[in-house]
Amino acid sequence: MNDPLFPAAASHAQVTDRLGRPLRDLRISVTDRCNFRCVYCMPKAVFGKDYQFLEHKELLKFEEIARLARIFTRHGIEKIRLTGGEPLVRRNLERLVEMLAAIRGLDLTLTTNGSLLAKKAQALKSAGLKRITVSLDSLDDAVFMRMNDVDFPVARVLEGIDAAAAAGLTPIKINMVVKRGVNDASILPMARHFRGSGHILRFIEYMDVGHTNGWRMDDVVTARQIVAMIDAEAPLEQAAPNYRGEVAARWRYRDGSGEIGVIASVTQAFCRDCTRARLSTEGRLYTCLFATAGHELKPLLRGGASDDDISHALDAVWRQRGDRYSEIRTAATAGLQKIEMSYIGG
Repeated sequence: MNDPLFPAAASHAQVTDRLGRPLRDLRISVTDRCNFRCVYCMPKAVFGKDYQFLEHKELLKFEEIARLARIFTRHGIEKIRLTGGEPLVRRNLERLVEMLAAIRGLDLTLTTNGSLLAKKAQALKSAGLKRITVSLDSLDDAVFMRMNDVDFPVARVLEGIDAAAAAGLTPIKINMVVKRGVNDASILPMARHFRGSGHILRFIEYMDVGHTNGWRMDDVVTARQIVAMIDAEAPLEQAAPNYRGEVAARWRYRDGSGEIGVIASVTQAFCRDCTRARLSTEGRLYTCLFATAGHELKPLLRGGASDDDISHALDAVWRQRGDRYSEIRTAATAGLQKIEMSYIGG
């Protein structure tokens, strides 16, 4: 979809950080709100009924997000993923998708909990969304409801996945965060269910994102353990990454019935290849998922700065980036007051 109102941004030289990592991927959080209270992301004890979410006027407008996206492409951004909170609770999100899809050469994706996907899938595809990732932590209703903490049933997420497949938002990725003693018994049932479906199931080690989820290393089921568990039932072989910086290690079933991924940012850090920046709901730029602070962009957007001014600011931030949190993680760093995942997306 090409639109003369939203042309591709002018080409600039690729910017790299202090460790030589290029800027390729941008995650944009479109809302800090979510209709789930997942225990590893927005625990109800913290994000309960009295929690103060951002006022609408504090959120970046769709036009501001689209403007930033075009500027980011000057510096090498090839892929944008819309996140939240839960992005589908942001009203008229399809309009933003249409704006971003008009930027030529951009791979535009979205991550959702799937709760509203059955209603939204076709409209998102029609607006120009290319692919989708759905979070689903168990097929067992009791386990899933305990994790989402709002009694949301598995069946409605599966309906959303089917609707996304019917709309052509493929290949669909299914993300499962694994927490020991909570949903680790769901690993094999999930693998069995999605094997041969054409969807890519990805297992994510439970991470110390933010500071409210009570993370402990003892709660982590490692990627190595997950792969061994599945391999014992359905033999696997490792597959090459699709591109530099791909966070999921790929494993395919030896009988050709599909593949899984494992994201091991706790036990097998991939900081050296990280090409991601994150834009928060109200316009702060973060250079790491485990960041403790961000860089303000909204004052530039609303203060009369030119595109070149903003471009220079982005360039300066990325060139100074030296983040490698997962490589230096310790008990002390795990306790830092880090930005919540619900605020900048996973």
